[in-house]
Amino acid sequence: MKSLALDSKLEERLSEAERRFGEVNEALTTQDVLSNPGKLRDYGQERSHLEPVVISGLDLRGALQEHEGALELLEESEDPDIRVLAEEEIVQLEQRIDSLIQKVRELLIPPDPLSNRAAVVEVRAGTGGDEAGLFAADLMRMYRLMAEHRGWTIELMSISEGIPGSVKEAIFTVRGKGVYGRLRYESGVHRVQRVPETEAQGRIHTSAATVAVLPEAEEVDLRIDPNDLRIDVFRSSGPGGQSVNTTDSAVRITHIPTGLVVSCQDEKSQHKNKAKAMKVLRSRLLDQMIADQEAERARERRTQVGTGDRSAKIRTYNYPQNRVTDHRIGLTLYRLGEVLDGDLEELVRALLLAEEEERLGGKS
Repeated sequence: MKSLALDSKLEERLSEAERRFGEVNEALTTQDVLSNPGKLRDYGQERSHLEPVVISGLDLRGALQEHEGALELLEESEDPDIRVLAEEEIVQLEQRIDSLIQKVRELLIPPDPLSNRAAVVEVRAGTGGDEAGLFAADLMRMYRLMAEHRGWTIELMSISEGIPGSVKEAIFTVRGKGVYGRLRYESGVHRVQRVPETEAQGRIHTSAATVAVLPEAEEVDLRIDPNDLRIDVFRSSGPGGQSVNTTDSAVRITHIPTGLVVSCQDEKSQHKNKAKAMKVLRSRLLDQMIADQEAERARERRTQVGTGDRSAKIRTYNYPQNRVTDHRIGLTLYRLGEVLDGDLEELVRALLLAEEEERLGGKS
C-alpha cells in the first residue's frame, strides 16, 4: 500500500478556490461592498459557490492525512490485530477519498449562468416509422419522471401524435432549480435497439428520436424586431373539441432573418397560441446565438460534450442487453429500466465532469 496525493491540477485549483474564498470573505466585511447592493449580491453568490468547495477540500485533506497515519501504523506495528484494523481503515479511507475527489471536482465546475433557467425541450420521432414515434413517447415519459424525481414542473406547449401511444413531435417547458444545467446534455440523436411489439419473428429493430433542449429566453436576452416576423393564423386541424376546429386560432410565426418557423394550435385562444409560439421562437433564437458563440470558442474541440452539436447520435438504449451507452464519453450502464424511469443522475454527473475536463484541457 502506498501514500495518496492529489494530482497537481486538482491541488492547484483547490488552493486557488481556498485563496479566493479568503479574499471574498474579507471583501464582504468592507464598507465599499456592504454599501453597494450589486457588489454585495455578486460577492455573496461567489461565496455560496466557493464555500462547499472549501469545506469538501478540508474534508479531503483530512482524509489524506488520516490515510497517511494509517499507513504509518501498518508499517510500524507488529501486533496482528492492530495491523488488521489499520488495513480495514486504509480501505475505508481510500473509498472515502475517491468519493471526496469526485465531489470536489464537481463542486469546482464554474456555475453556468443559464443553469437555473427553465428549459424548452423538443422531442421528435426520427428514422424508424411508428417504432420511432413510440420511442419518442418513451423519452417524453423519461423526462417527465426525471422532473417528478427532482420536483420540477412541466408545461406542454404543443404535441403531434401518431399511432396510439406514439409521438411525432412534442414541445414542453420544464421549470425548477437547475433545469437547463442538467437537461442540456440531452440534446442530440437518441437511438433505441429493441424488438417491436409488431415484430412477429423477434428481430431487433433500430430507430431514433431527436431531442433539442433550449434555455427559456427572457425578454432581456434578445430583442426581436416585430418587422422581422410574419404571423399567419389558420384553423386547427387536430383533435381538441368543437371550438378548436371552427375558429382561426392556430398561429404560425416565421422569423424572416433566420427562417425559423414555430406553430402552435393547442389552445382555443389565438392570443394564447401566439404567446406560446413566441416563447418557443425566443428560446430557439437564444439557443442559436449560444451555439454560434460556443462553436466559435470550441472550433478545435474533438468531442461533442458542450458544443451544441446535435448532428450525431449521443446515446443508445439497448433493450436486449439492458444497456444504455452515452457515446460522447464512452459510458455504459447496465440499468436501462432505471434510466427510462427518470434516473439520469449518473449520466448527468459523468457528462458534467467530462465537459469540465475538456474545458481544462483546452486551456492548457
